[in-house]
Amino acid sequence: MTASPYAALLRQQAYIDGRWLDGAETFTVTNPATGACIAQVPDLGAADTQAAIAAAEAALPAWRALPAKQRSAVLRRWYDLILANADGLAALMTAEQGKPLAEAKGEVAYGASFVEWFAEEAKRVYGDTIPAPSGDKRLLTIKQPIGVVAAITPWNFPVAMITRKVAPALAAGCTVVLKPSDETPLCALALTALAEQAGLPAGVLNVITSRQAAAVGQVLTDSPVVRKLTFTGSTGVGKRLMAQCAGTVKKLSLELGGNAPFIVFDDADLDLAIQGILLAKFRNAGQTCICANRLLVQEGILPEFARRLADAMAAFNVADGASGNSQIGPLINAAAVSKVQSLVDDALAAGAQCQFRHPQLPEAGHFSAPTLLTGVTPQMRIAKEEIFGPVASILAFKDEAEAIALANDTQSGLAAYLYTRDLGRLFRVAEALEYGMVGINDSAISNEVGPFGGVKESGLGREGSKYGIDEFLEVKYLCLGGL
Repeated sequence: MTASPYAALLRQQAYIDGRWLDGAETFTVTNPATGACIAQVPDLGAADTQAAIAAAEAALPAWRALPAKQRSAVLRRWYDLILANADGLAALMTAEQGKPLAEAKGEVAYGASFVEWFAEEAKRVYGDTIPAPSGDKRLLTIKQPIGVVAAITPWNFPVAMITRKVAPALAAGCTVVLKPSDETPLCALALTALAEQAGLPAGVLNVITSRQAAAVGQVLTDSPVVRKLTFTGSTGVGKRLMAQCAGTVKKLSLELGGNAPFIVFDDADLDLAIQGILLAKFRNAGQTCICANRLLVQEGILPEFARRLADAMAAFNVADGASGNSQIGPLINAAAVSKVQSLVDDALAAGAQCQFRHPQLPEAGHFSAPTLLTGVTPQMRIAKEEIFGPVASILAFKDEAEAIALANDTQSGLAAYLYTRDLGRLFRVAEALEYGMVGINDSAISNEVGPFGGVKESGLGREGSKYGIDEFLEVKYLCLGGL
């Protein structure tokens, strides 16, 4: 029997204080494309979470005292090991999350880039000298690690959402308690095994696998030892965590839901716009927080745009992500499929038209048909809620002012996209959009050097870039007198 390509990376234990641990109870991790069991991992609870916090607290003094160059060296070794095991990590990701193998390989490289970036940023945590108001004083600022960090990560990017949080925390000198999604804990455990191999000391990174999300979250938010919470997930859960953190006044980074508009003006390069929407809408089967949720297309070009998009969608291969030519994999679970279908049914009942629906789906697994809807209006649920599936919905607009009004008609403010050849319009619209990130004639906006984050109810803080490490640091002001 041939061993799986990820066998060497597969771990079925949690990781606390440098030890791999079993639990009294376990839960099953399944493949969303086939329903097959991949692994059984511990279902840890409140007591185990307290133990992980205690381990992180005990490890903190030595880790934060370590010179930045030495922390950087550990992170660099971790980066090298991630790249050396990229094929196995990608295969594991496809098995537990479902995305096509080519996308999974891209995510591994993307996730590794944050480890490399913050390995370098660890050595660039600079303070300031400030001109004093009198000659007998000297004023300085220094930056210090905030302390123990709790990180709660989602299932849709099970490698990159971890490295984007954990790498800057470790680079800053913090220790971490990580709670990955119960849908995709295996990538987290594999990354942790590689971090251990890279020389990360015991207690610096601890991983809680659990289906008891509320109980684990309550311990993390209540603990006075945990000084920072970083979370990626739904807006509703983010709001609850924010409220729970109020009692201990924790620092927060929240990357929450999106409702991204994808605006196509009549002067746009349509070939470029179609290429952009195929990536922004259908990557990971539409299960991304910066996914194009609403396609706002100027009236004059709407029929041509819809025809071209439908033709492109017809060429999709919807299949198990592990097959060599899959372009659209499964959704994460049956509930996700039901939600997407309910949004489509609601839109059709309210007057939208189905321009295209992919005719071929695998018989097994949690697959959703790539679908194109026209005649969508702002009042429909599909224009208000995050779809998180391979459904493109087109809304028409008359002019620039209406496009901006439609785009901003949401409490979300994560990412937006616009396509135009008019330089003046480009700046006017980009500046008017109430979003933390705007892709202009480009939908591949996420990388390690750019600040990732939103405004309004899409969250707080920024990840990646030179700003990302500041989320895990406190500024201390030193006033020297009597000089």
